[in-house]
Amino acid sequence: MSRNRQLAAGRGVYIVLGVAVLLSVFPLYWTLVAASRTNTDIHSVPPILLPGGNLFHNIGQAFAQTDMGLALLNSLIVSSLVTASVVLTSTFGGFAFAKLPFRGSRPLLAGVVATMMVPTQLGIIPLYIMMANWLHWADHLQALIVPAAANAFGLFFMRQYIVSSLPDELLDAGRIDGCTTWGLVRHIVLPTARPAMSVLGMLTFMATWNDFYWPKVVMTQQNPTIQLTLSELASGYIKDYSLVLTGALVASLPVIAVFLLMGRQIIDGIMQGATKG
Repeated sequence: MSRNRQLAAGRGVYIVLGVAVLLSVFPLYWTLVAASRTNTDIHSVPPILLPGGNLFHNIGQAFAQTDMGLALLNSLIVSSLVTASVVLTSTFGGFAFAKLPFRGSRPLLAGVVATMMVPTQLGIIPLYIMMANWLHWADHLQALIVPAAANAFGLFFMRQYIVSSLPDELLDAGRIDGCTTWGLVRHIVLPTARPAMSVLGMLTFMATWNDFYWPKVVMTQQNPTIQLTLSELASGYIKDYSLVLTGALVASLPVIAVFLLMGRQIIDGIMQGATKG
């Protein structure tokens, strides 16, 4: 009887997981369907659930009506540089706060964490004044890269991971072997923190790629990011939703590619955290 209950419970879990997967994948599938159809097909009743043959035509129209090629390149440059900078600064800073005792570390960490509670909108006006009037970076990519090159969440995230995953004895052994602080970072900290760095990298890349508010303030359609270009596709009096969703599909591909590249590291990090202790 107990065996039958276990089998039934196992089937129930798989059914729930299957439904969750379908609900998660369906928005992306519907985006593909809409991107391969005409605007009339999207509004048909009952709705059409199979892809059509207009995908490449719609992609061509989206690129012809907007500067999507430049927008993709700009977003790729900004997201890649911001991700690399955030991962490195967060890893080095997290290691310092976690394993290198220094005077005032706790108040300083508390101050860094406190900045996470300040709404982004409160800093937009002074940040724009700095970028436009002082540095003259308005409508330049560095206005998107430099302010996002480090963040409090990434530092705190890496600090917590290093505290729980890197024993002090391992660092002491490295010092006995003659490692400098940089040697410890290179040979011990970075390999240990790689799963967390992958997770932070994916989250940072997605957040930067999807950012709309700050690029809308400091950039123009002459030098857009992908989110500004998507807003341009959706700005007509009569919206062509097939083109809008075509742009959304194209904009989703780099994020999916990043997830596929980092997926193994993310799973390893989750499994490592699940088996710890």
